[in-house]
Amino acid sequence: MSLLALYRPAAPVARLPEAEVPAAYESMRARMMASIFVGYAGYYLVRKNFSLAKPYLIKELGLTTGDVGLIATALSIAYGVSKFVMGNVSDRSNPRFFMATGLILSGTVNLCFGHVTSVKVMAALWFANGWAQGMGWAPCARTLTHWFSDGERGRKFALWNVAHNVGGGIVGPIGNAALWAFGGWLALFYVPGLMAVALGLMLLVFLRDTPQSVGLPSIEEYRDDYPDTGVDDRERELGAKEIFFDFVLNNRALWVLAFANAFVYVVRYGVLDWAPTYLTAVKGASHSGSRWQFFLYEYAGIPGTLLAGWMSDRWFQGRRAPVGVLYMVGVTAGVLVYWLNPPGRAWVDSAMLFLIGFLIYGPVMLVGVAAVDLVPKKAAGTAAGFTGFFGYVAGATVAELGIGMTVQRWGWDAGFGLLLSACVLATATLGMTWHAHERKI
Repeated sequence: MSLLALYRPAAPVARLPEAEVPAAYESMRARMMASIFVGYAGYYLVRKNFSLAKPYLIKELGLTTGDVGLIATALSIAYGVSKFVMGNVSDRSNPRFFMATGLILSGTVNLCFGHVTSVKVMAALWFANGWAQGMGWAPCARTLTHWFSDGERGRKFALWNVAHNVGGGIVGPIGNAALWAFGGWLALFYVPGLMAVALGLMLLVFLRDTPQSVGLPSIEEYRDDYPDTGVDDRERELGAKEIFFDFVLNNRALWVLAFANAFVYVVRYGVLDWAPTYLTAVKGASHSGSRWQFFLYEYAGIPGTLLAGWMSDRWFQGRRAPVGVLYMVGVTAGVLVYWLNPPGRAWVDSAMLFLIGFLIYGPVMLVGVAAVDLVPKKAAGTAAGFTGFFGYVAGATVAELGIGMTVQRWGWDAGFGLLLSACVLATATLGMTWHAHERKI
């Protein structure tokens, strides 16, 4: 077998006897969920560690907030483009090898990052990291849409989406442990890099492609759940042109979701990525304390995400926008209090970070689920990548470079003005997708 053949979708194999199907299916579903959960959390170890390193890059290497914003923006742009482009490749690939390759490459870049001091070289390496990071979300979407049915999608996507919070949040404690064990701040890159490579190898061992590739029936047959997806044959692998033009670029609902995602991501990363810097520079928090508040923000998203998925399935019959709008109203209030709270009341900052973290990951997850709802499962990665492209190239760029340059020139009040504007626009555009699950606006 050639190396290229490993990345092609796995061929169906002889079906298991009917008596063995239920137990085998549930076992494999648990295994697939665990694999993509742990694997995707691993992607965050070698992406969000940069937020913890920002204060050290500024203090030890003399970089400005604009410099570190530029480096982080290189990842955001690369990740956004890669998420769209590689999402389409992923729709026509075996997630077992595709996802593992991206994670191993991302870990390798982190191992190289600590050997450079030039801003330009750092930006180039972080751009490469962003491209590798773009190989993470789409294979998870392919796995979820092939192993879990439409009627349970909100809950299952929410469960998997918690990997964002586990991976992003645990970066703080891992960073503290790495600094304690090895002393230098470069450990913030070396330790997560080694962990990512190990987790990539784990995916090669445990992850599989479709149910049919292990002798099981399709998820639609197994769950007796046959949603309207706009195709006659759900199992036919779609071509790149067909996916782009028949199901993505000509889909009005996806375009509105993409713009909504951009504004959501300004808030998500504007609060998260600048929290350690803002808390230490303005609120008087220690570096260690800011890392634990960073951890609090991420882990608050776990119950909030699970609740959002459950609400969208059970209360709104698969409609994702109503929950997203409700959550964004709460996020807006939380950002306002977080900004206006004076120094010396750390408990209020912590409470608001908990509230924002609890709420913001609901809309983040629901935009991805709504995008997948609108297309056949063989186009799930491209649809999610399309909304992700806007989220990272537009949203995360404004959050990183835009806020960095704004704060550098006009101060933190102007930065929070930008964040609050994004909150309002995110709420409004999500409201425009109120009926997106019915594939019309």
